[in-house]
Amino acid sequence: MQKALSIKNDIKELNRMNLFLEEVGKDFHLESSFLVKLNLVLEEAVSNIIFYAYKPGEVDRPIDIILSYTDLLAVKLVDKGKPFDPTKRANPDITLSLEERPIGGLGIFLIKQIMDEVTYKRENGQNILIMKKRIKV
Repeated sequence: MQKALSIKNDIKELNRMNLFLEEVGKDFHLESSFLVKLNLVLEEAVSNIIFYAYKPGEVDRPIDIILSYTDLLAVKLVDKGKPFDPTKRANPDITLSLEERPIGGLGIFLIKQIMDEVTYKRENGQNILIMKKRIKV
């Protein structure tokens, strides 16, 4: 089973994404506790695209969100922003206090903690981030 949504590169579009996730949760029979985590994962990943992939003011660029479910849940995000591989970012040192810790990196760290697999590739001028999670139905 597969569901897809294309949103614009605009933070206001997160509301549409959240409604889409509710629909996906029902269609895929996902537990509400996992759906909360999935929502957090997507908000982190998509907001990073919105804030960093494009130049300021470029709000008409699409971000494609494709979710598929067979024996595992796969989330694919596709954008045409500047190349960026979040999987290469070093994990933050969470033993440091908030004052000592450099800004950034916590979102992808959180994604890696929730999902079982996170991969990135740059293909045909597009960033493709794929996140997978084995879930019990």
